[in-house]
Amino acid sequence: MQVVHERCCGLDVHKKTVVACILITLANGEVQRHIRTFSTMTAGLLALSDWLESLAVTVIAMESTGIYWRPVFNLLEEGRSVILVNAQHMKAIPGRKTDIKDSEWLADLLRHGLLKASFIPPAPIRELRDLTRYRKNLVQERAREVNRVQKVLETANIKLSSVATDVLGKSGRDMLSALIEGTTDAEILAELARGKLRKQLPQLQQALDGRVQAHHRLLLKHILAHIIFLEETLEQLQQEIEQHLCPFEETMTLLMSIPGIAALAAAAILAEIGDDMTRFPSAKHLASWAGVCPGNKQSGGKRLSGKTTQGNATLRAILAEVVWVISHMKDNYLSAQYHRLARRLGKKKAVVAVSHSLLVIIYHVLSTKQPYRDLGADYFEQRDSTRLTQRSVRQLEALGYTVTLVPKEVA
Repeated sequence: MQVVHERCCGLDVHKKTVVACILITLANGEVQRHIRTFSTMTAGLLALSDWLESLAVTVIAMESTGIYWRPVFNLLEEGRSVILVNAQHMKAIPGRKTDIKDSEWLADLLRHGLLKASFIPPAPIRELRDLTRYRKNLVQERAREVNRVQKVLETANIKLSSVATDVLGKSGRDMLSALIEGTTDAEILAELARGKLRKQLPQLQQALDGRVQAHHRLLLKHILAHIIFLEETLEQLQQEIEQHLCPFEETMTLLMSIPGIAALAAAAILAEIGDDMTRFPSAKHLASWAGVCPGNKQSGGKRLSGKTTQGNATLRAILAEVVWVISHMKDNYLSAQYHRLARRLGKKKAVVAVSHSLLVIIYHVLSTKQPYRDLGADYFEQRDSTRLTQRSVRQLEALGYTVTLVPKEVA
């Protein structure tokens, strides 16, 4: 078998240790093996880096083991080609029983060029990804706390959400603060309403007539304090994200030229795929990596399953959110595509299909550095003009008309 890399290293990474196997192919075809075990502490990884440098090894492969590969990658990526291998791909190859055999097997596969590297964005994109993903976690945590507020109020016979649209709006927060301080008079609580909510004072009085106990007040106090903390953290985090986005202003502008993509969604998409589309051979490869295209499972000439792969779950969620926004829009190509597919396939499958189209558009927009140009909401009607004409004729004939089509004369 052809040797692609004469000097290479395979790393079997664990929480506390990393086993390294270096294979060196000599001029006569003989292979030298050097195997050592290092600690995953910074000092141990620096010793590993020095050992690799002493043996002139610049190509490394390691398995993506949870989060434990990150510190190893961070210290070894500079000046070297580090290939991160999908664990599922490695498990499909038998013959490994120990950590040493794992590292040897990785090094041997790398030596012959049989490993496929996973997509690892550059450091600035990875930093932005950490921030955007953490922001999403905080948003989800805030939503859970809001649900807990609602649960406590229902337990205390307070039906504020039945009257007020936003329980944590200005009026709602004033009422909750008064409840925490011990106010139980429904009329006094209702008088705290502001704006349009004051038009519903009788309904508010009925909704605020509850049975609030001491433990309800304690729960509301701590939950509201946590919500305020999360909101302050989100504001600080957003400022940090905006600073990291400064070098990517052009990319952000290009992404926001696509319908449905606002600043937050654009930042999240950028953090997941980066701004360099040359990392992906084609739009199809990007869609496959994200998991928004049909799976390919065939045997005996029969297609067994078209289920989508797991892909990048974070990116899939972002695309689905954008498509849901698009579904409530009009007069654009993606909206027309969604409604066209939703009638035939259902909303969920339509979301996945339009997510695929959206990601293909993002790929071409970032590749060409040209803003998105919409095909128009009537694109499908123009493409299917013959079929539309025939359907219109059938509908008129079903109503009892005789239809004769005469081409329009062009002046």
